[in-house]
Amino acid sequence: MHVIAQDLEFGYPARPVLSGVNVRVSQGDRLALVGENGSGKTTLLRLLAGELSPQNGTIRHQGSISYVAQELTFDGDETIGDLVGQSLSSLRAAATQLSEAAEGFDHEHGNLAELTGILAKLELLQAWDADRRVDEALTRLGAHRDLSRPLRALSVGERFRVRLACVLVERRDILLLDEPTNHLDEKAINYLTDVMLGWHGAIIVVTHDRMLLDDVATAILDLDPSMDGTPKLYGQPGYLSYRFAKNEDWRRWNQRYKAERKRALQLEHRLDRSYEGLSDEWRPPKGSQKHRRGTRARIHVKAADRLVEKLKAEAVEIPPPPPVLNFPDLPAMNPGWDPAAPVIDARNIKVTDGEDTLLDLPGQRLTLAPASRLLITGANGTGKSTLMRVLAGQAAPSRGYRTALEDARVGVVTQESEILADLAQDDNPTCFDAYGRLALKLLAEQRLDPENVVPVAFLGLLSEEVLDRPVREISVGQRKRFELACALLAAPHVLLLDEPTNHLSIDLVDDLTEALKKTSAAVVVATHDRRMRDDLSDWQHLEL
Repeated sequence: MHVIAQDLEFGYPARPVLSGVNVRVSQGDRLALVGENGSGKTTLLRLLAGELSPQNGTIRHQGSISYVAQELTFDGDETIGDLVGQSLSSLRAAATQLSEAAEGFDHEHGNLAELTGILAKLELLQAWDADRRVDEALTRLGAHRDLSRPLRALSVGERFRVRLACVLVERRDILLLDEPTNHLDEKAINYLTDVMLGWHGAIIVVTHDRMLLDDVATAILDLDPSMDGTPKLYGQPGYLSYRFAKNEDWRRWNQRYKAERKRALQLEHRLDRSYEGLSDEWRPPKGSQKHRRGTRARIHVKAADRLVEKLKAEAVEIPPPPPVLNFPDLPAMNPGWDPAAPVIDARNIKVTDGEDTLLDLPGQRLTLAPASRLLITGANGTGKSTLMRVLAGQAAPSRGYRTALEDARVGVVTQESEILADLAQDDNPTCFDAYGRLALKLLAEQRLDPENVVPVAFLGLLSEEVLDRPVREISVGQRKRFELACALLAAPHVLLLDEPTNHLSIDLVDDLTEALKKTSAAVVVATHDRRMRDDLSDWQHLEL
């Protein structure tokens, strides 16, 4: 079993995405795809899964393929049971086909190695035990087990966990996973890690999870732009090895780019001087030696032209290195605030939805002082997102209260991109226009100081080309970057970040983590990201 892709190229009408991509995975390989948002990671998975066709290059594979996308599309009336039934029926169909092949095998003239392979595959599928295994996978991944529950009643993360459980039970040869840990808590990630390490075939996984790279990846393919314009394969496993090697590549790239820019400026300067001298030669003083000065001018022209050709031949076209996060200088307080007064204060919070209790913190008080830090952890379903919504003032508690300083500015990043849904619900504006609309909305609500507006282009989160595209047409990761930009627009005193690493590139996660440690604003982070939790281990910690 294997997947081989050679010289892949693919682009959408408005922009190229992939060029010169080569992928080769065989049984036992676990290849991680990393890169900036919009670099083509999901597009590459869709090409390998057969959902898209390459515009150039070839893809060959041997063995069955399963693809788990970041977002599950479904019909309006589908239930969890329908999804489970589809997976079990395909599993049993494959087992039946293998059983028939084994029963019809020619024992006198057939290849015994082929029969051994068929029997091994039958043993691997374990179709007779599929119902128990799917229930176990749903349980271990923290997914709903009520088969009658409609998929439309589930969140994006809940649907993802159901789909992932079904695919793992199918046990196909080649597994393609797109950001599989985004919606998993620590126990579910540990279960998935064990499954991946024991996978019988090949795995290609898109991930920003730095610890998952350490635990499972046998190689890392970085789709970020490189100095020579092609993706780079890092064969030594481990996130730190990859990070060190990439930093060295970036350092050499930056040095080379600066050297070539310096060479280009020198060329321009020398040409200017040459042609300035040339213009003097063409204005001989009145009187003698006019022909001699004309001859010298022609020689001067030829020398300047030879210089141009020589320097151009020695020059190398080096693209500029990619931009990095430019985190704004956020304020801790407004003038006149009492340093001892909390910016946000929440006490005795309980939140219910009908008969369901989403969060219950009896007798507890959470105070966010200026420049304070709080890390919130806990399993799925314990109420982390609900608590973040209460702190943001987006959800009213059923018991207890939440107060905030009247002129406190709060920036929020959620898991469901609610800001983007609100900004782009009618005419699908460009990112620039949507950012402007949000600024006007915050200004009208007196939640924006005109003297403290953070320009979206300043942040380095999205290129101008992406900012000029409609919000609905940018990738999932780019939407997450744009939502982070929206949270920073008003230079908030408090940042509330719910699973901020989901869908972001590894480089940005590293840069964001360092920025959150240094900013003057108060910061609350709710996360399952194990490496981020380690990086923020000295913060005040609340486990739900």
